[in-house]
Amino acid sequence: MQQKTNIQLGLKENWKQFWLLVFINALVGGMIGLERTLLPEIAEKEFHLTSTSIILSFIIVFGLFKAFTNYFTGALANRFGRKKLLLAGWLTGIPVPFILMFADNWNWIIVANILLGINQGLTWSSTVVMKIDLVGEKERGFAMGLNEFAGYGMLGLVAFVTSNIAANYGLRPYPFIIGIVFVIAGTLLSWLFVKDTSGHVKKEAEQSNSVPLLKNVFAETSWLNKNLGSVTQAGLVNNLNDAMIWGIMPVLLAQRGFGIEQIGIITAVYPAVWGLGQLVTGKLADIYCKRDLLFWGMLLQGIAIILIVFSSNIIHYITISVILGIGTAIVYPTFLSAIAEDTNPQQRAKSLGVFRFWRDLGYVIGALLTGIFTDYFSIEFSIAFIGILTLLSSIIIIYRMYCKKEAKSLLGNPTS
Repeated sequence: MQQKTNIQLGLKENWKQFWLLVFINALVGGMIGLERTLLPEIAEKEFHLTSTSIILSFIIVFGLFKAFTNYFTGALANRFGRKKLLLAGWLTGIPVPFILMFADNWNWIIVANILLGINQGLTWSSTVVMKIDLVGEKERGFAMGLNEFAGYGMLGLVAFVTSNIAANYGLRPYPFIIGIVFVIAGTLLSWLFVKDTSGHVKKEAEQSNSVPLLKNVFAETSWLNKNLGSVTQAGLVNNLNDAMIWGIMPVLLAQRGFGIEQIGIITAVYPAVWGLGQLVTGKLADIYCKRDLLFWGMLLQGIAIILIVFSSNIIHYITISVILGIGTAIVYPTFLSAIAEDTNPQQRAKSLGVFRFWRDLGYVIGALLTGIFTDYFSIEFSIAFIGILTLLSSIIIIYRMYCKKEAKSLLGNPTS
């Protein structure tokens, strides 16, 4: 067993475990990509569902169970260890592709998304926390960029691949077969090769420049701490608008005459740009003021979402998907890096769990708002409303957050 005195922080020092976790998180993202394009189509064509609220019910249960699992993963990470939670997540995900392939009513799809939410909460949260533990303070943003690139890049790739398989061989069962490979590989790699990172947490906590302990991790991460609370509200709004894009875009595009292959391209561009962009934007969070990055990212998202209302052809939608992907790529690794920056290593997992709880509760709120507004008003009304919420989130960030003194500002403002 590795002694604490031999433990070093840094990407180079822990490259084997780090890149293993990057690959595992790609498998985690691929699990969401399985249904990113297809479930709204399956709901309408196979189960003949017409209410937008019912169609989006799979996102609601996914987000709800992922949110609570995120919280408990963070709260229990120090007690049980990151590796055990990671492995538990993969074991929970094993039934998911089989249910998606063979479900004979919509209730089974809901069950699959309950399991998928638990799977994602345990696996993604664990890989995030473990990478932060390994690399230390200086490379945190870059590490999160690589982590989120792997997850969301694979999500976009799988969404594209499954839509093409569906166009040629039908909506089920063939597009979901790749999910069986993901869960088997994820389970075996996590069980046989991943090592826990509790020693790295202790190592960093011993350093003299650690952030003071929070008095109430839940309350301060949720809102009371100006930086942590601002990041948390932006995370919630980000996933709120992602729920809308995930659930309503395939429906909107189908209504406007686009085929399954075109819908697959449009819906895959957004997470693909989001994923690839984080190779660059993650490192930016190590250099520039996190407040500024979050402001610009949320602003771009809000503008892109509102532009959807005025779009009519595939070029418009692809352009919007690119802008939306860039905006999300800017904020996603910055969220995690900012939370880690303002919490003590001993409280980091719990604070990240609280952040991810609220962030993924955004899926629930976004799906509910989208369903209600679409059923009672119109798809366009839902899109415009959520676009405005996203713009308001960027305003909260710029007026409430502050920058660390050593960070470079993108806005020319004082950094403290």
